[in-house]
Formats: sequence, C-alpha cells, structure tokens
Amino acid sequence: MFTPSFLTANDKAGAYPASYYAASANPVAGFDTLAENSTCDVVVIGGGFTGLSSALHLAERGYDVILLEAHRVGWGASGRNGGQVGSGQRREQDELEKMVGMDDARKLWDIAEQSKDIVKSLISRHNIACDWKPGILHADHRERFVKGTHEYADKLRDEYGYDQIRSIGRDEIRQMVGSDFYYGGSLDMGAGHLHPLNFALGLADAARKAGVRIYEDAQVTRYETGEKVTVSVAGGKTITADMLVLGCNGYLDALEDRVARRVMPINNFIIATEPLGDDLARELIRDDVAVADSKFVINYYRLSADKRMLFGGGETYSYHFPRDIRNFVKPYMLEVYPQLRDAKIDYGWGGTLAITMNRMPYFRRVEPKVFSASGYSGHGVAMATLAGQIMADAVSGTMERFDVMANVPVPRFPGGKSLRYPLLVLAMTWYALRDRL
Repeated sequence: MFTPSFLTANDKAGAYPASYYAASANPVAGFDTLAENSTCDVVVIGGGFTGLSSALHLAERGYDVILLEAHRVGWGASGRNGGQVGSGQRREQDELEKMVGMDDARKLWDIAEQSKDIVKSLISRHNIACDWKPGILHADHRERFVKGTHEYADKLRDEYGYDQIRSIGRDEIRQMVGSDFYYGGSLDMGAGHLHPLNFALGLADAARKAGVRIYEDAQVTRYETGEKVTVSVAGGKTITADMLVLGCNGYLDALEDRVARRVMPINNFIIATEPLGDDLARELIRDDVAVADSKFVINYYRLSADKRMLFGGGETYSYHFPRDIRNFVKPYMLEVYPQLRDAKIDYGWGGTLAITMNRMPYFRRVEPKVFSASGYSGHGVAMATLAGQIMADAVSGTMERFDVMANVPVPRFPGGKSLRYPLLVLAMTWYALRDRL
C-alpha cells in the first residue's frame, strides 16, 4: 500500500498505539477483512478523516463504496493528533492573497470555514461523542510576534468579517495558561478541539450505516487504471471500481509517486499526564481551550475530558519514533509548565502526518478516474474531513471547490524523494535554532 517502513516501523500491525486516545476510545463494532474479490462504484484507500469522509459522502449520494484500511480505521494520524479544529488554511490570509490573488484567497477562507462547519455538523448529525469544546488560543512565545498577531486578528475581523477572534495581551494570556512563557496572542472561539480517534470512529460507524463496505487489515500494494480501476490488496484479492479516491496522507509514498513528490511524511509526538484534578487543570488552561504557540516546531496542547494535559511537541524526519517518546516530549512541556515536573506521564505516542513545501494541502486529479487529497501539514482535522466531501463532489462531477484547492501552487520538494529528507532536516534545524533566538 504505502512505504512499508511508515506502516510497520513503529507500530504493531492491526493494533492502535498505546495512546490516551486508544485507551479512551468509544466501543465500536468491528469491521470485516476482505475475503474475496469485489466490485463497486468507488474504492477509497485510507481509513482516516479523508477516506472516511469521502466514503460517507459518496454513499450518501448513492454510490456503492468500498473503503480499504491497512490496519484499523483511525489508526494513522487521524486517531493520534492534537485534536485541534482551527480556522483558516494552514497559511494566513495575507500570505494566500499574495500566493493566489484576492479572489481565490477569499474562496480559500470560505472553504476553511466550511471545514469547521462540517466537523460540527457531522458530530451533531451522527451523535458522535468526541468531547467537542470551543476555543483555540494562539500564544506568542516572542514579544516581537504579538503586534503581528493582533494585526492579523484585526484583518480577519475587518476584511473577512470574522468576529469570533480577539487579541490577547501579556497579562491576560499568562492568566489564561498559567505560564510566563508567552507575551500575547489571540483567542479564536469559532475554532475548537475534540477527541480525534472518537471522531474518526464515529465517521466510520456513520459510513457503515450509510452502506459503505469497510475492510480493515487490507493493505493495498498497487493500483492500475484502464477502462476500470483495479486495486490490488496484500494476500491476492482485488477490487474493481469505476473511480478511486486516495486518502492516504502520510502513508501514501510508494503508492502514488506523482503525489509523493509534493507530500512528505513526518513524525510528531504527544504525551498525556495523569489526571490533574480540577484546580490544577484550571490553573494550566483556565478556560479549557486548546493552545497552539508561535514556535516553528509548534507546541500544541489542551486538557482531556478527564483533566489530563495532552501536550504535543517535537518532530522527527526518519522512519522511526524515538525510543522513549515520553522523555522526548516532556522537556517541551516543562519549558511551558515547569509546575508539571512531578506529574506522572501515563501515555506517550507518535504519529505520521504529511507536510508540503508551502504547508498548503495538495489536491490533485492524478488521472481521470483517480482523485487525491493530502499534505494537510498539521491542520488536517477539519480540512481532511472537508476534503472527503470535496472529493465526493468531484467524483459526482462538481469540481468547483476541488479546483480552487487544486489551483493552489504546491511545489515539489527539492532533490526529489531521495534528497527531500536531508534537505528538510537542514531547514528544520535552522528553524529550531530560530525558535531559541
């Protein structure tokens, strides 16, 4: 299906990682394994947000859909991430205005707003219990960044009519996060956060009820196109379909090189403390919002439903996770919250996401019968979910939103696949040093 190292190097085949999310996952009836060759209208590869949303929306349009997942639904980044449902695209609007022009920048903003709306509507429509909470706080770790953050909040309000964001000063942010690490920021109450694995499991259950045939432990080895699309699965079974949707993100590499040249997997890591109790939790994040800071190698964190600190920080660019993820991430947490030095770390886990050179997602019609969306660059909970609906539209012949996303220029990584890792490590080393200045 994908580069074997990313599928198998860090995790037990067919099992969720030992994460807080897996430990607190909602019970869901199991899914079948593929027992025979099959046919359908559309085959979807990947059981994360992109694939599950694609399959659900296609089935709701009347298509006969098969979804293939190499391990378990929500097994990849969709079930391991920070759970933040942010506003806008991964790049800010002033950058997008220069990149694609005012008209398309406005369309990209509207699409991003739709991505938040679809998450909320799916939670409501399918009664998905995933601990949805409003609010994301952007926190500036350098005083010189605050002016720009406040100006951007003003821009969103004045030019884009977005009135759910406000500027935060130094005194207020230190009360909000119980730390002296930050100098100001902005609070976006139109954004929010959730339990990502439970959201993915809820989408899977909704897709199954809509008629999607979901097969786990179905590792795709290749696909071929002709009059039909033929997808080969490890073990010798095949799926024949009219159309193919690729929702593989960080696990795509070996399956579709034309996308992989522009989309690269990286690993990211999260720890979860023991439950901290109401008083300490309120001291750490007073208003129970999620936090994402201004470091290039970003810190992102929030409280779980049972008042644990879920703290994400640090990245690696090899196939393998650190041997001790808890001690790899803990220094990042203690830099912000030294008062958690003695807190027990109950869970530490990693996941493989995908980035692009300019951090914008890469939508592509690879061939007339093949659609792909990936490379959400850490901004994928909402956008990947909407991407599924957008690709379902495209399969149905409505290309407007797909074309807006596909028209965003996403450059290839320099040096091709063989050199992109060492070049990225050099670049990220520089940015990590810049974070310390």
